[in-house]
Amino acid sequence: MLERRAAVAALLKDRKDLLVVTGLGSPTYDVHAAGDRDDNYYLWGAMGGAALVGLGLALAQPQRRVLVVTGDGEQLMGLGGLATIAAARPRNLAIAVIDNQHYGETGMQASHTGRGIDLAAIAGASGFAVAVTLRSLDEIAAAAAGLNAEAAGPRLLVIKVAAENPPRSMPSRDAVFIKNRFRAHLGFAAG
Repeated sequence: MLERRAAVAALLKDRKDLLVVTGLGSPTYDVHAAGDRDDNYYLWGAMGGAALVGLGLALAQPQRRVLVVTGDGEQLMGLGGLATIAAARPRNLAIAVIDNQHYGETGMQASHTGRGIDLAAIAGASGFAVAVTLRSLDEIAAAAAGLNAEAAGPRLLVIKVAAENPPRSMPSRDAVFIKNRFRAHLGFAAG
């Protein structure tokens, strides 16, 4: 199994101007550890909503590429969002699910993906243009190379990682600061 921080770093290595939305907890720590940037939008307390926030951003910014980095627990909570995203068919949205098969934020209980639920199969059946499971850094690098290109529709990348809790890399928890920094990056006034 992959080490999660190495997997996320490989995913973001050549991200260029990709807008990144992170899910609650470990995905936020992982993206922050890979490098804090003004075009990172860290969600705090929005369990289950990261993919749909990414959808809204992708629809509002069709000229930009959007990557959501979330965990298996959060995406399991937001399964219905996959159908909504598939129906909207944004060509500029990718979702990376960091799948350690555990609920890392609540005590490392086994998640449903550890019991056979296949998020890539669910996304594929919903109509995602790409829905794959990645198990190596080479596979991640190949998938990451296409993130800045438009696709035929939304993409879901399930990245299998070891069940571990590396030290937290904490971005600001000031939601107003994060929002205003992100808006300024997009050329909008603070609101």
